[in-house]
Amino acid sequence: MAQQPRFRRVLLKVSGEALMGGEEFGIAPSTMRRIAGDIAEARALGVQVAVVVGGGNIFRGVNSSKIGVGRVAGDNMGMLATVINALALRSALEDAGVEARVQSAIPMHTVCEQFIRERADRHLRRGRVLVLAGGTGNPFFTTDSAAILRASELGCDAVLKATKVDGVYSADPEQEPDAERYDALTYNEVLERDLKVMDASAVALARDNRIPILVFSLHNAGSFARALTGREASTVIR
Repeated sequence: MAQQPRFRRVLLKVSGEALMGGEEFGIAPSTMRRIAGDIAEARALGVQVAVVVGGGNIFRGVNSSKIGVGRVAGDNMGMLATVINALALRSALEDAGVEARVQSAIPMHTVCEQFIRERADRHLRRGRVLVLAGGTGNPFFTTDSAAILRASELGCDAVLKATKVDGVYSADPEQEPDAERYDALTYNEVLERDLKVMDASAVALARDNRIPILVFSLHNAGSFARALTGREASTVIR
């Protein structure tokens, strides 16, 4: 008998960099198809799935000063990059046979819906994957903060943070092979140790709303569904 998922409704946070695969910029088609397939597998378990995508594969607002663009304009550019990624992910999901909708915090009615909580909730209840773009719609807030914010608004049981490693470490394991891996942490431990899993405001918001965060690697096919059923290596923050 297949294992049952631990959650009814979740939010998956996918960074823009994860969409690059082995490329240096943009979207790797094979990686996008694999991620869409992973989400389709999770939906087949009966889990309602919302996704927040980053835009770092196209533009990172925090680095905008390097090209002479101010932080506010740079963050707005980064939020637009997340819409590009969201539209691409929706197409990949539909190719995988999954009905999906894109909602953006920045109104752009000719390409996607505006985020409206009641409508977003209805999409999830009808079995659609909801891809959320535009961050929070405000500069100076990361897509990590957007993920926790939307999970709070939509009553998600957990946020799953997809990364390049299988959990939270005391340091970057690629730079420090002896870094300690944690199976579980509290929100306050993450903040006090300055562990770089999410920005501090996102972790604090998750703590205030009691939303657990599961950190896992999205690099292996099927890892999302396995994380939902407790069969994938991960770190839980609660």
